[in-house]
Amino acid sequence: MTIEFRPAVENTGIVFVRADLPGNPRIPAQIHHRAQGPRRTTLVHQGCAVELVEHVMSALFCLQIDNCEVWVNRPEIPGCDGSAQPFVAALLDSGRRELDALRAIRKVTETIRVGDEWAWVQAEPIDTNDYHLLYDLDYPNCSAIGEQSYSICITPESYIAEIAAARTFVLESEAQQLRKQGLGRRVEYSDLLVFTEDGPINNSLRFNDECARHKLLDMVGDFALIGADLIGKFTAYRSGHFLNAKMAFALLQQTKSSHPADADAVKKIA
Repeated sequence: MTIEFRPAVENTGIVFVRADLPGNPRIPAQIHHRAQGPRRTTLVHQGCAVELVEHVMSALFCLQIDNCEVWVNRPEIPGCDGSAQPFVAALLDSGRRELDALRAIRKVTETIRVGDEWAWVQAEPIDTNDYHLLYDLDYPNCSAIGEQSYSICITPESYIAEIAAARTFVLESEAQQLRKQGLGRRVEYSDLLVFTEDGPINNSLRFNDECARHKLLDMVGDFALIGADLIGKFTAYRSGHFLNAKMAFALLQQTKSSHPADADAVKKIA
């Protein structure tokens, strides 16, 4: 499978293109095209789907790339090493071009919370123009993961240094169940982190808190489907793609999209 990033004109947004289907159908990377599914973010538009978009969306957002056609020749985005790092490297290598249009911004104006006592995501206003994320992870059934917490103020530099390399992780029991469902049959232990009580199988951690960092990577990718820069403080506890999507819809209802004419003028990047 291949993935190809092609430049797009301003106001195109991020669009996935299925090169393997007649007519090369296009799937806009927008939250209202999200389809519910297990352990990944899938987009469906006019009967065509693209799966596992969160890592690509995370990389594009944090590199401030607003307009791009992502051509794929299968319904599933390549998992690569389970992180966003390969996509970041390819995009940095290709270069970026500034366009005339300004980037949209959505600012959290009042506290929002979705989920329940067992898993939730909360968004709060912030006094600065920052995009701040904190994730609290708790895996009581696997001591090798256990409790982890990581927070970051998202910038291109901080994302590349602290988040992009964090990889997908699953428990060994979960991996076996996924294979029974026909998922991940071509995936090896080296392609992601598969945990037992003794730690990852045939692999080693890049960060002591790599699992929490990867959850932040996913949050960024899922929230990127809003199609705007975010200003606010976001805290998550044991959440995943489903609650990320619920928060994205809640943010769309609360906030108004605006251009940063009254703040720092930020042009769109192709």
